[in-house]
Amino acid sequence: MSCEGMKTLIQGYVDGELDLLGNLRAEEHLKDCAVCARDLRNHQALRVALGGGSLYFSAPATLRGRIRSAVRAASNPEPRRGSSSWRWMAVAASFALVAIAVGSFVLLRSRPSKDELLAQEIVAGHVRSMMAGHLTDVASTDQHTVKPWFDGRLDFAPPVEDLAPRGFPLVGGRLDYAGSRPVAALVYQRRQHVINLFVWPSADESDARNRMVVRQGYNLIHWSRAGMVYWAVSDLNLNELQEFAEKLQNSTSRP
Repeated sequence: MSCEGMKTLIQGYVDGELDLLGNLRAEEHLKDCAVCARDLRNHQALRVALGGGSLYFSAPATLRGRIRSAVRAASNPEPRRGSSSWRWMAVAASFALVAIAVGSFVLLRSRPSKDELLAQEIVAGHVRSMMAGHLTDVASTDQHTVKPWFDGRLDFAPPVEDLAPRGFPLVGGRLDYAGSRPVAALVYQRRQHVINLFVWPSADESDARNRMVVRQGYNLIHWSRAGMVYWAVSDLNLNELQEFAEKLQNSTSRP
């Protein structure tokens, strides 16, 4: 199978819609083609991100009640003089107004915030790193090896701390992308759990306290300190992830 052929099948492969022969052909090609394998990982990460409950909105009961009332009123108008065509035009206009109102309401209420979109990016980056089998660009437990690796690859120097004595050994680091910019991804470990720590410069110099969210089964903690933004994400339980964040903050010194 050629790469062009794989492009036509990749969506069906991700969604499990191919037959046995199609799956076998796709898997055989993916074993030998790094480009298509990377494309597959991107599709899978996007699928995970789009499956998040934050992208869906259920209309409140009060809105449903207003819609039903408007439909009943439009369907059973009070008799009045005039031709039936005018009554049907009124019904159609009522339906149109209801549709516009519902659409506008849902659009405004369901639009994700900037932090929500960023949380989705962070989770997608975490999932993508696990699927890729390429967790690190530089694999080392030595902070003095990992930190210099970023020199010349980013327009900032990420703080790299060795937390092995505190139970969170450094595994390495890699380049990633979040918040519309290249960022540093530092990789730590807690037993069999991987922690991805995304770091980039903050537009605001003030510090911000920890904020915790859960998205798609992953725990996330983010904060800002000494001109840097930090997002930690893992399937590690929230208490231990909080412990990681606290130990990191206590180790990170201001310049």
